[in-house]
Amino acid sequence: MKNKYIIGLTMVALSFAGCTKLNEDLNGQVGSAGVSGGNVSGLLGASYAAMIGPYQAPWNWAALQEVTSDEIIVPTRAGDWDDNGAWRSLHLHKWAPDHSRISDVFRDLNSISYVSTSVLGANPTPSQAAQARFLRAFAQFSILDGWGQVPYRDAGEDVTKPSRVRNAADEVAYLVNELTAIIPDLPAGPANIANKNAAKTLLMKVYLNKGAFINRNAPTFDAADMAKVITLADEIATGGYVLSANYFDNFAPTNDVLSKENIFTAQNIGGTSGSDLDGQWKCTTHYNQNPSGYNGFSSLSNFYAKFEAADKRRGGSYAGQTNVSGLRVGFLVGQQVDQNGAALKDRKGNPLAFTPEVSIIERDPNHLEVAGIRVIKYPVDYANSGSKKPDNDWVYFRYADVLLMKAEAQLRTSLAPQALTIVNSIRTVRGASTLPSLTLDILLDERGRELYWESFRRQDLIRFGKFLAAWQEKPASEAKYLLFPIPDNQLGNPNLIQNTGY
Repeated sequence: MKNKYIIGLTMVALSFAGCTKLNEDLNGQVGSAGVSGGNVSGLLGASYAAMIGPYQAPWNWAALQEVTSDEIIVPTRAGDWDDNGAWRSLHLHKWAPDHSRISDVFRDLNSISYVSTSVLGANPTPSQAAQARFLRAFAQFSILDGWGQVPYRDAGEDVTKPSRVRNAADEVAYLVNELTAIIPDLPAGPANIANKNAAKTLLMKVYLNKGAFINRNAPTFDAADMAKVITLADEIATGGYVLSANYFDNFAPTNDVLSKENIFTAQNIGGTSGSDLDGQWKCTTHYNQNPSGYNGFSSLSNFYAKFEAADKRRGGSYAGQTNVSGLRVGFLVGQQVDQNGAALKDRKGNPLAFTPEVSIIERDPNHLEVAGIRVIKYPVDYANSGSKKPDNDWVYFRYADVLLMKAEAQLRTSLAPQALTIVNSIRTVRGASTLPSLTLDILLDERGRELYWESFRRQDLIRFGKFLAAWQEKPASEAKYLLFPIPDNQLGNPNLIQNTGY
């Protein structure tokens, strides 16, 4: 059941696709000529389309949030996945200002901000303006999260001059005011357009991360900010969201129909329009699996060990996938099979049995292709596999996250019993045992179990004061890595100041 309004915008937005990969000679804020010349619907469609590049694939914003964390490792397998050490440097916290992945994501996030701002100078309706302002705020929140300073322009500004830049405190204040202002003009839904509860969810994240954004070394949590998080969660709860009985329905090819907990998604139309979402399974599956993948991204065994055996989020069979290919959803460990249950082999003829053991550089030729637990978070859309445009809508915000943010705000303000009730209500639906008590460390683990591979882990680890710690295949890291460096090719803007330590 795809929204007709977005279908129309998507088709118009395709003509702007070249404008979402912007040239950087003007500081990441202006690209190909003609972006500001379209009609309002086309410009707004281009703003939604601009979200595809940085968000809807595992190697962009998701990589900066997850490969830098204790959830994902991209091991070098002989010559495969070496990429001049780019993936290793993310996991080891050894990146530099010339890191191509960091540079590309910074550019693409700023392109969203730029294209969305262009809508505001084209006489939009209040609803169109509010949607554009939300998409801009969404991208700027990510820039703040990653780099701690945010380039910006107002509609109509001279794009030949350097963009202005807000520091962390000013950007937090801006986001609070901006999101509060646009909520009345946003539509109530559906989930696949910018809507009131999407803005409230983002506002929750601003309040919850405020102290971490302003002081990453020692985050603080103001009681008034935590009260705002709780109030917003209660407002969102009136939207009728329900945790899905089947966890993986939230990410399935028909998740726009199956999921009752998705708050904000990006619409993908199977075979017609969308993104590189198929990269979500291709980045991790083996060459001899269906779909054939690139045999790269893996999860770490210490993270996998956080799940109980009965926890449905750990995975299992999924109708429409396992019966078609033998591929399970969730975490893939051990011998892999086809749809008939026959054991698969790797390219050397060895059993294709994924091992929990994985090293950041794999050298054993008999272990290269099977090292590491694999993850299928989005069930495969086999009906549209040939088009590279699956029907799964990309999930930005879910109600489970809202509940966990509320629980965190309660726990940080001496409301531990209430927080425990929320967490156990989620765990019960997911098939996990109830917890007898709740601490911040346990809550961080629960956020990991619920939200793995959804681009939140780095942000969570920083907020909980754990990001610099040593973990599997990573030693303790320096404080400078709490922020990404401003890319070298952006420092032509004198208003951008390189982050400390780079």
